[in-house]
Amino acid sequence: MKLQLTKGKYTTCIAQSSADMDACFALRSVCFGPAGGNSDQFDAAATHVLVLDTASGQAVASYRMTVLDSQAVEASYSAQFYDLTSLMSFEGQMLELGRFCIHPDQPDPDIPRIAWATLTGFVDENAVGMLFGCSSFRGTAPAIYRDAFGLLKERYLAPASLRPARRHSERFDFGAENLGKVDLKSAQAQLPPLLRTYLMMGGWVSDHAVVDHVMNTLHVFTGLEIARIPPARKKLLRALV
Repeated sequence: MKLQLTKGKYTTCIAQSSADMDACFALRSVCFGPAGGNSDQFDAAATHVLVLDTASGQAVASYRMTVLDSQAVEASYSAQFYDLTSLMSFEGQMLELGRFCIHPDQPDPDIPRIAWATLTGFVDENAVGMLFGCSSFRGTAPAIYRDAFGLLKERYLAPASLRPARRHSERFDFGAENLGKVDLKSAQAQLPPLLRTYLMMGGWVSDHAVVDHVMNTLHVFTGLEIARIPPARKKLLRALV
């Protein structure tokens, strides 16, 4: 796979030096708060991607990727919060996508586009069959995201055969809640950008959200089977690779 892609003002690269990793951690701190900027035991096994402003060298986005087979899925970051035994029946390589963040002062749509294009190249090269990870809502109060959770319940729950089971004690079981009529406009506005992208490509979610006080987020487990991505979207994602 190419280590660099370029679109407009931006270039992607694989983090290789301590300075590159420091840039990843600094951006995480901006996006997730101080706790999000800390290294953890999952960083060492991951491939870290940076999106840079080509002219200034400033990091404007980053994420980490970890390739796992079905027997290793319970050793993933997400498995701290979700029982992923159901995924052990999935045939093929999986990739955990984590710490995906875009600098809040950088709204240029070319940034997520080039980030996903780089991810697409990595997925193709490693014959990945499923992406998964945690998609985060800011804060820990589920009531303010009632429409979003209602939409997820109505349209985007994981297939029963792959649906994660409960592991974390503090959670919001929106799949079992009567959330009333969903305001679609409000729901779409409440969805985090990463989760919205997953869903546009055919992704699905767990039936509960985990309350994470350390990161000050509510997050849902999110999965995307590569075979289910609509052909037109695959073509767009591969256009830059």
